[in-house]
Amino acid sequence: MSELKNAVENLKVSTPKRDKIEVMSSEVTDSNPYSRLMALKRMGIVQNYENIRTFTIAVVGVGGVGSVTAEMLTRCGIGKLILFDYDKVELANMNRLFFQPHQSGLSKVNAAAETLQAINPDVTIETHNYNITLIDNFQHFVDTITKGSLNGGPVDLVLSCVDNFEARYTINTVCNEINQKWFESGVSENAVSGHIQFIIPGQTACFACAPPLVVASSIDEKTLKKDGVCAASLPTTMGIVAGFLVQNTLKFLLKFGEVSSYLGYNALNDFFPTMSLKPNPNCEDINCRLRQKEEAARPKVVVEVRTEEEKPLHEENEWGISLIDENEDAESKLSILECKGIKYEYEASSPISETETTDKIETSLDDLMAKMKSL
Repeated sequence: MSELKNAVENLKVSTPKRDKIEVMSSEVTDSNPYSRLMALKRMGIVQNYENIRTFTIAVVGVGGVGSVTAEMLTRCGIGKLILFDYDKVELANMNRLFFQPHQSGLSKVNAAAETLQAINPDVTIETHNYNITLIDNFQHFVDTITKGSLNGGPVDLVLSCVDNFEARYTINTVCNEINQKWFESGVSENAVSGHIQFIIPGQTACFACAPPLVVASSIDEKTLKKDGVCAASLPTTMGIVAGFLVQNTLKFLLKFGEVSSYLGYNALNDFFPTMSLKPNPNCEDINCRLRQKEEAARPKVVVEVRTEEEKPLHEENEWGISLIDENEDAESKLSILECKGIKYEYEASSPISETETTDKIETSLDDLMAKMKSL
């Protein structure tokens, strides 16, 4: 026991104490460890990564997907995060990748703000602990989205990470009304599939354009809840969906790559469906129909494609004769055949070598001479 005690004392002496937490500069530079994605700039994928500090993102729902999404954005150095939720942290939430047991009893937004500020104190965190679906909170929610950015204007993007249709419809209604771009995300009840959907009012289908069967049938979704069952309870699925959400958020903000209109995930067979959803002209949301009319009236930009005039292969080739490599098609077919699961309708005969041809000719002459002698 005495040896163990001495070892612990030596460890305490050798470990330097930190009297204060180092607060990094808000400037995004190579020396700033909070610039988690500086490698994107170094490799030439983005040229304006510094602009990440100017953007404001609203995250609605700080649960399984929303909390991980907020953490990823914080580590990427986002300028400001606005968090909305009204739940409290419970021990049942410890299947998340974010919350900790000692935070049990705290509101989710306050617990999230505490953790996120410790990760990156440069990020401005604003929290709102209320239910956005209630009439009393509706106008405040609208005002926060339209005036909550760092410069006092609308936020750059709204990320929906809620787990019920009522909240999704509220976000959809607000974003259609103020013409706000947003991402909808979700994880299935069985926790092994999820999706993200990018919604641009008037250009893509909103959440009301193709309502879920539960909503279209006027079924109270509260009756579908099962006691002791928590949707989106698998941390792997939540982490994957949150990663898709943040990755496409970064592509949209920093303008690199292609933003997915809809990206799904099915863990049972690792299937990732993608699609583009057009708005419904008969959408029940009046503001969605209004945005569609505005989009239709907007002048279309016509991109002129210039094609270079084909020149002859040979300037003095009067008859337009050109030589083609006969082995070209064979080589291209051979390369295609190397692809798994691809085969031809019929197989071409293999080329005959010169030796095989000579042997066949000699054999046929001998046969003819034998036949002539037998006559």
